[in-house]
Amino acid sequence: MTVEFTLPASLEAHEPPEARGRTRDGVRLLVSQRATGAVSHHAFRDLPSLLDPGDLLVVNTSSTLPAAVRLDRISVHFSTPVPGADARLWLVELRRLAGKASHPYSGGTPGEWIPLPGDATLTLVKRRTDRLWEARLSADVVPYLRRHGMPIRYGYVRRDWPSAAYQTAFAYDRSTGSAEMPSAARPFTPELVARLVSHGVLIAPITLHTGVASPEAHEPPYAERYSVPSPTAALVGHVHSRGHRVIAVGTTAVRALETAVDATGRVVPSSGWTEHIVTPENGVRAVDGLLTGLHEPKSSHLMMLTAIAGHDLLATTYAAALAERYLWHEFGDLNLIL
Repeated sequence: MTVEFTLPASLEAHEPPEARGRTRDGVRLLVSQRATGAVSHHAFRDLPSLLDPGDLLVVNTSSTLPAAVRLDRISVHFSTPVPGADARLWLVELRRLAGKASHPYSGGTPGEWIPLPGDATLTLVKRRTDRLWEARLSADVVPYLRRHGMPIRYGYVRRDWPSAAYQTAFAYDRSTGSAEMPSAARPFTPELVARLVSHGVLIAPITLHTGVASPEAHEPPYAERYSVPSPTAALVGHVHSRGHRVIAVGTTAVRALETAVDATGRVVPSSGWTEHIVTPENGVRAVDGLLTGLHEPKSSHLMMLTAIAGHDLLATTYAAALAERYLWHEFGDLNLIL
């Protein structure tokens, strides 16, 4: 059972907070405490005072690809490489352009080829899901996107923003990159990171390159490439042994850490492709909290949030977010679940 609600259009963040006269860390932060069932309201820059010395934040280092290539009538969203295939075979989503918005495009046939800018050709190979195709580009995908692509933008964002607006303070892994920004880390600034470290909060990296997450789809996440390095795995164990908390920054960090849990419940070094899905039934073993954005109704991420917060606290949290007019989506406000 997940939380059900209706999201008013007025609570969708239409642009970055910088365009609203705020700094990145000037967004709001709704804190949910599972031990007490209480919620409280803060500014994101208050985060150091809400954590304890010895707590660990696990952050995603994936950079955000300019993963959309727009044509006259459709846009191609490049999601992830196909596991085990050559580097030019990717999962892609075709979207029909309608003014400044786009919608899922149900057309296309196997073998059809689509001319792209830069004298490139995309060939549709086979349909993987209702919205995703396996497709082969005639060029190496990541260098091509860095030259010809733009960040994925959905209709609630009213204009294009440069790639810099979609990078987090921790984004240094450009080996592949994420189709959509690991947005829970967007409000972090170098100054805030320095304050956290000065307060005794630890920070450790994982990498998970996200695929497309169309707002209309509400599909469970599919295979994504990830890495949990040895120092991070060791630090998670050390923090837990000292009675402190491991807090994932974003659902991507949860997925990577929970994938890396072995049969004894320890986080071990791990990398490859993960198909792990966190649900209330299987729960979480690696994390004690989650810093995340506010998710759309029926989003599969709500299953993960329910596993961490419990249904009742999550329902209380989202009722408070709606009542206090928090903002949704990648440029919106944040929720810290402890």
